[in-house]
Amino acid sequence: MKLILLTKRSLITLGLSVIVGVTAATVAITSTVKAVQTAAEPRQIPVYRVESDKKQVAISFDAAWGNEQTEQLLDILDEHKVKATFFLVGKWVDDFPDDVKSIAAHGNDIGNHSDTHPHLPEVGKDKTQAEIQACNEKIQMLTGKTPTLFRPPYGDYDNMVVDCVKSLGMYCVQWDVDSLDWKDPSPAQMTKTVLDKVRDGSIVLMHNGAKNTPAALPGIIEGIKDKGFEIVLIKDLIPEGEYYTDVQGELHLMEN
Repeated sequence: MKLILLTKRSLITLGLSVIVGVTAATVAITSTVKAVQTAAEPRQIPVYRVESDKKQVAISFDAAWGNEQTEQLLDILDEHKVKATFFLVGKWVDDFPDDVKSIAAHGNDIGNHSDTHPHLPEVGKDKTQAEIQACNEKIQMLTGKTPTLFRPPYGDYDNMVVDCVKSLGMYCVQWDVDSLDWKDPSPAQMTKTVLDKVRDGSIVLMHNGAKNTPAALPGIIEGIKDKGFEIVLIKDLIPEGEYYTDVQGELHLMEN
């Protein structure tokens, strides 16, 4: 019979082996739990672009603060015979009701951009729903139409936000082409940014209060047309029927 002598070094080595084994098991269990949670709660993705075999693109503007450029943008859109989607914050609607009416009167579509422009994932479900409904009511009072599109402030969303939007019978809409006008690039830089990225079913993001947007808009419109695209409203870009969005946020119709 052999005797096993455990030295101090052996005991330390054995102890470390046990700790490593327990840690590995804990990590494995934790990873499994996370995987199960992820599978049980799939991430809800808004619409970033639309799967389409048509050469169509939508231009959108977010309006949350000033209105100095609104009429100028509307005139440019009219001059080029193009309609766009304007996502309005409820506070902006309160401050500039005549501009809201003018946007609609020019044939553009109006979407909902929340009532007070908060980070919705931080305010909870009840507040999120109240933000959307309050803005909808303000727009409906001025235009006679209730928005069907919603864009989260700051592009900030989680499953709760997307679910709230869908529960109100609306589409949660982002963008796949950011003009970056909020960074005040030159009109030429802005135009190149958009034209380099635009493709079938794209949604372009711009703002009604960015410094160089009016100067860039004519070139963006003409450049999009020169690439063979028709510019349509977001609501007309989205086909009717049951849909899902993939991990890139591309909208696909459900197969029958």
